[in-house]
Amino acid sequence: MENAPLTRYSEITEKNRREIVLLRGSGCKWRRCTFCDYHLDFSPDETSNFALNQEVLGQVTGKYGRLEVINSGSFVDLDDRTMKRILDICIEKKITEIHFECHWIHRDAVPALRKTFASHGIQTKIKIGVETFDDRYREQVLLKGIDETSPAKIAACFDEVCLLFGLDGQTEDSMRHDIETGLTYFERVCINIMVENTARIKPSPPVIETFMKKLYPVYKDNERVDILLNNTDFGVG
Repeated sequence: MENAPLTRYSEITEKNRREIVLLRGSGCKWRRCTFCDYHLDFSPDETSNFALNQEVLGQVTGKYGRLEVINSGSFVDLDDRTMKRILDICIEKKITEIHFECHWIHRDAVPALRKTFASHGIQTKIKIGVETFDDRYREQVLLKGIDETSPAKIAACFDEVCLLFGLDGQTEDSMRHDIETGLTYFERVCINIMVENTARIKPSPPVIETFMKKLYPVYKDNERVDILLNNTDFGVG
C-alpha cells in the first residue's frame, strides 16, 4: 500500500462539519473481520508513517474547530510522534473537538487519550465499529471481536458507532433496529453500505436495495446520522 493513490485529507461540509484525515499506522491488531480489507493500509516503518502523517496533518486548517482522524485501525496503531503532532495541530489551529476510531479490544486506552486532550481544553469523541447489535451475527459471521452484548456497556466506552449494512441476512427490521439502538445509546451513528473489496464477505444487492428504498429516506436528513453509500464518501480513501 506504500504507493497506493489514496486521498488522505478532506472536509465534511454538511452534517457535523469537520476536517478529516486518513493517516497510516502500524496496522489493525485485530485484523480478523471477514468483511474488511482496510487494514492493508499500514506500514511497520514508524519513520515513514510519521513523515506521511506529518504531511497530511499539514493540510489541516482548523476552519471548523473539529478534526476527525482515521487510520484503518485504532488510534493506538499510530506512532507516538504522530499522536503528539495531532495534539500540537489541535492546539495550534484552535481545534476544540477531535474524533478518533478505536476497536473494542483497545477500550482501556481511551481514558488516557481523553485526559491528554482534555488537559488542553479539547473534547475527544471515540468511534467504534460495531457493524450490528445482533451479537450472534456480529461475532459468528463478521468476527468483530466484541465480547459484550449490551449496547449500553459498549456505549459506556465510546461516543459514536459505525454500522455496516448491505449484507446477506439483514432485513429492513434488523437494520432499523440497529440504527435506533445506535441513536439510543450513542451520540452519532455512521452507516456504511458494504462495497466490494478483497475480503470474504460480499455485498448483497437486494439488502442494499431494501435499505435505499425503506430506510435511506427516513434517516438521510437526520443530523446525528452519517450515511456512506461508498466508503470514500467522506472524501478520503
